[in-house]
Amino acid sequence: MSQHRIPAWITVGVIPLANVAMAALAAALVFWYLNINPLDALQAMVYGAFGSSYGWGYTLYYMTSYIFTGLAVAVVFQAGMFNIGGEGQAYIGALGVGLVCLGLGGHVPLIVLLPISIIAAFVFGGLWALIPAWLQAKRGSHIVITTIMFNFIAASLMNYLLINFMKPAGTMSVESAVFDPSSWIPKMHEALALIGISIDRSPLNLSMFWALFVAFAVWFFLWRTRWGYEVRAMGSNASGAQYGGISIPGTVIMIMIIGGGLAGFMALNVVQGEAHQIKLNLVNQMGFTGIAVALMGRNHPVGIVIASLLFGFLTQGGSELQFEYSVDARIVVVLQGLVILFSGALQNMMKHPIERLYLRLTSNRRKTSEELAAEA
Repeated sequence: MSQHRIPAWITVGVIPLANVAMAALAAALVFWYLNINPLDALQAMVYGAFGSSYGWGYTLYYMTSYIFTGLAVAVVFQAGMFNIGGEGQAYIGALGVGLVCLGLGGHVPLIVLLPISIIAAFVFGGLWALIPAWLQAKRGSHIVITTIMFNFIAASLMNYLLINFMKPAGTMSVESAVFDPSSWIPKMHEALALIGISIDRSPLNLSMFWALFVAFAVWFFLWRTRWGYEVRAMGSNASGAQYGGISIPGTVIMIMIIGGGLAGFMALNVVQGEAHQIKLNLVNQMGFTGIAVALMGRNHPVGIVIASLLFGFLTQGGSELQFEYSVDARIVVVLQGLVILFSGALQNMMKHPIERLYLRLTSNRRKTSEELAAEA
């Protein structure tokens, strides 16, 4: 099959939608097994995620985190590598944000503190990715193995720091002190209230706009800069890229630092925008979900934003489903797993039939046009 005859809208639009439709059919069977009408379950999920400004707030809040962790996987994948360390990188990014907010909160205004916390999130997350990157570039260690290992190291390190250094005296909770309110990223309902728009309270905060800007910046970096070209060239053919003068070790280190920094940005949403303190297990598997988001979004920033919205819907809609039907909380994981299965492992199941159908339809249309032209 000639791939150059398949337009981009088929590859990035129709095929992912078909995969999601297959996942939805599989999910319907799961609900049927649980004695839940699939249409009623879908209605509950849609209402829980989009039926009110409260639901929208939670959906977009989850979407914001998934954008960051999805981009962290996608940029590294463009270089032909797999970053599995988003969980740990986001955790260490939270440490950077927490130190800035604890140290400067109440002493400088938010307009000064926020750029510093953004830089801290990127630097701490990037530096945590630097060690696996160096091991890959200089020692040949596999990036998948080292990034997975560093997730566990990050969790242990944060546990140690919270218990021994950051936990306030007299409390049993494994968490840092609450940040000064002057360091909090404003919530969306607070910001909109300033211009006369009233919505329900939710965790959604202004870091969502930063996530959208970062998605655009990643697109610009990958497809409009020399460094992005080098990254994509390495991902397409590392030997050819090296022959063309591209430094493979340097590119590995650069793109892994960027990926780690993007994962670190998640702390802006979860820590500075919502929790206002560093908590144990604050990442809550969103780093791993970012892998599914990147796969679903075909490692393109636009696709990742759309896939993040889908996973935000699954997370918030699944919570509503749990409340409405008293199903196990892990039903959300099952739904996400089905999307991952059909969008990742079985992505070619619908790819080839759709492409063949498109080629057949366009071929028939072309023949009809030629026959009409001949008759004329």
